[in-house]
Amino acid sequence: MTDEPSNKPFPTPLKIRGRAHARPRHPPAGDGRDADFCQTCAFADVCLAVGYGMTELNALHCLVEHVGPFRSGEYVFRDGDPFRSIFAVRAGTVKTSSVDHTGREQVLGFHLPGEVIGLNAIYPDRFPCNAITLEKTQCCRFSFPKISALATQMPAVQRHLFRMLSKEIGTAGSLAGDHSADARVAAFLADLSERYAARGLPGSRFHLSMSRADIANYLRLASETVSRVLTRFRSIGLIDIVERELVLRDPPRLRDIGQDLLRG
Repeated sequence: MTDEPSNKPFPTPLKIRGRAHARPRHPPAGDGRDADFCQTCAFADVCLAVGYGMTELNALHCLVEHVGPFRSGEYVFRDGDPFRSIFAVRAGTVKTSSVDHTGREQVLGFHLPGEVIGLNAIYPDRFPCNAITLEKTQCCRFSFPKISALATQMPAVQRHLFRMLSKEIGTAGSLAGDHSADARVAAFLADLSERYAARGLPGSRFHLSMSRADIANYLRLASETVSRVLTRFRSIGLIDIVERELVLRDPPRLRDIGQDLLRG
């Protein structure tokens, strides 16, 4: 694992120029042009819903700084770093986790293209966790003071920030109840599927960039339990899985199994 991330901004905020870069498994769905934010932008939904025009999009787009690519295992930010910006995954996957006083890691979440990380640092003004890439990853960095100022002029952006913060708070407590291993794994897979599909990425077939140990840690289960559940789901025709390539054969049934952990 590398101590210092490769987080120099791209030579231009729109395109990578110069040497060729290997394509990430989940590439950016668009090029982030002024009049057409890329499909995986964290603010795409609000811009499309409100119908912002060129002027408003330019105001928001000028705050975006593309950073990366990060190699697998690099830090986007570390626990205790000063909070200056929020980050959105543009391509790849990021794991957030904390480490307790005994050195044990607790996985807090997995973040996909179009999702924001760092909102939980607004208070106490420092990042309370690590953000670590699980594969080759690109991110967008938004200066939080600047985007906060812009949000006062664009109410829809302000509401979107509040919704993202509220969702993060809700997700943090969703695994606290007494749920079966089958329900936890099914909800995890169904949730991943729906989050990929929401960004225009394949929702029924995707690469599991996270290890089974990380999945088990996040779901508060033993690794052996997760493996047994996945094997059982495969045997009854819910999924196919080869190494880390996952195919969901029956998403509605998975959702039914995990419904108590899924919102909406």
